[in-house]
Amino acid sequence: MRIGNTEIADTFAEAFAMVGARLLITAETAEWALAAGRSVTGFATSIIGCKCEAGIEATMAPDDTPDGRPGVSVLIFAMNEEGLGKRLVERVGQCVMTCPSTACYNGLVADKEVVVGGQLRFFGDKFQIAKLLEGRRMWRVPVMDGEFLVDDRFGIQPAVGGGNFLMLGRDQRSTLAAAGAAVAAMGGTAGAILPFPGGVVRSGSKPSSRYKFLHASTNDAYCPTLRAIAARTDVPDGVGAVLEIVIDGLDLSAVEAAMRRGIHAAAAAGALGISAGNYGGGLGQYQIHLHPLLAGAEEARA
Repeated sequence: MRIGNTEIADTFAEAFAMVGARLLITAETAEWALAAGRSVTGFATSIIGCKCEAGIEATMAPDDTPDGRPGVSVLIFAMNEEGLGKRLVERVGQCVMTCPSTACYNGLVADKEVVVGGQLRFFGDKFQIAKLLEGRRMWRVPVMDGEFLVDDRFGIQPAVGGGNFLMLGRDQRSTLAAAGAAVAAMGGTAGAILPFPGGVVRSGSKPSSRYKFLHASTNDAYCPTLRAIAARTDVPDGVGAVLEIVIDGLDLSAVEAAMRRGIHAAAAAGALGISAGNYGGGLGQYQIHLHPLLAGAEEARA
């Protein structure tokens, strides 16, 4: 399969079952809301080392937020419900409550919930006040610029992490251009985020290592500098750089929608080839095959 001059490998992205939550963060200005969003999603690129994966889903106009102020929606993912609950308490407490003028609302209606505000309320040192807002229990925690308003509980739901595709390019500069176009096209996909810096990761990994203390190491099959010495290489002649985009979503359809947009944009921006990372189908619960994924998009446009 080709999109223009871009070769699409006949392979699949292997994704994993995760658990996700959505935060709605508002503030007096869009800048402060974004500051909180950036802080709460920091050091959250990969569960391999960060315990969770997170990103800003979208910016929100005042008309779309619970309190009529500018805001951002944030998605956070972890491997299980207990882990996600801990990360939410840590990050809302340290990164949202600390940010001037913010409030934090649950953004998911779900069957399962974890207590967040109900734990953070203790920071109020018995000065905190419970509040009912349209039937939902919230906490008003006194802070030095007024009060921090936070939902007592946040919904969590099954999610999908680790959807991905690889962009093969002539050199670093042209591959970065293709990656930038892909990230721009994927931005704003409802229910999906790109957890790595700027949406892109250069240090793709494989789930093994020659060092016994490591569970993951560099994906040598896609390292251009190792083409001549690695046991296996998937870097064709003429390719000087490979970059990866990882996608997490609240459901599989969100991940697939983001992948379609990104792959088409990367191809239009001059990527020589598109592939995907997988582990032979033995680790992840989901397989997203590139050819059917893109063929469905082509049929929809026909």
